[in-house]
Amino acid sequence: MRSIAIKEIKEMLTNITDENDPLLTELANDSRKGAQSLLQKWKREKSAQVKDKERFVRMTEHEREARIEGYEWIAGIDEAGRGPLAGPVVSAAVILTPDSYIEGLNDSKKVSEKNRARLYEAIMREAIAVGVGIIQSEEIDQVNIYEAAKKSMLSAVQNLPKKPDMLFIDAMTLNSIYPEKTFIKGDAISVSIAAASIIAKVTRDRIMEKYNEQYPEYGFSSHMGYGTKSHIEAIQAFGPCPIHRISFEPIKSLIK
Repeated sequence: MRSIAIKEIKEMLTNITDENDPLLTELANDSRKGAQSLLQKWKREKSAQVKDKERFVRMTEHEREARIEGYEWIAGIDEAGRGPLAGPVVSAAVILTPDSYIEGLNDSKKVSEKNRARLYEAIMREAIAVGVGIIQSEEIDQVNIYEAAKKSMLSAVQNLPKKPDMLFIDAMTLNSIYPEKTFIKGDAISVSIAAASIIAKVTRDRIMEKYNEQYPEYGFSSHMGYGTKSHIEAIQAFGPCPIHRISFEPIKSLIK
């Protein structure tokens, strides 16, 4: 082992997944600090992967139960953007295969921006079908945010390229034409809803980044339309722009 450079060991470890690989046994007997550091790092990463897979399996429990009941095409549904002062509410519907495993998949609120982008690409590759529904701020003002969120969810289902036979919905009842199950904090307990939460969040963030180019004075790319101090100060300084929700406070009071 001493004849193998640390840099080479590092490269070799990236291809090892089996804990019984002979290289790991040799590495355990390597007295070099660099070698031991790489070994411990590999073990930590392996342990994290095992825990993530176990968590993922736990999050498939409701999907497995539904399939036992005879449902095959289960669409998880979630939304992003109920609370902001500006921009659309975006929903996503995602149908995953029974054997899907997307490493690190979780509620979008628990995932960093960088990992959300990675997960978005993984979901788009792995999913059987993905649908998105978008309701703009003008309609939110007309019908209220609850009804707008519901409408965006129904639109996401309608935009699925494959028809579902069961809907898993995060904290909402849609009264759609399909059988439905509602889950409180569903994005933390269902892989289908978690996948939908990632698609909805990333899609909405990208929309807000484009709006930032159109209305740079509001800083949409930093707060995504939420009511941060800097955002409210910008509204006070420049007034609301066309994507602001004028039925939301404090904008409603500011324009009186």
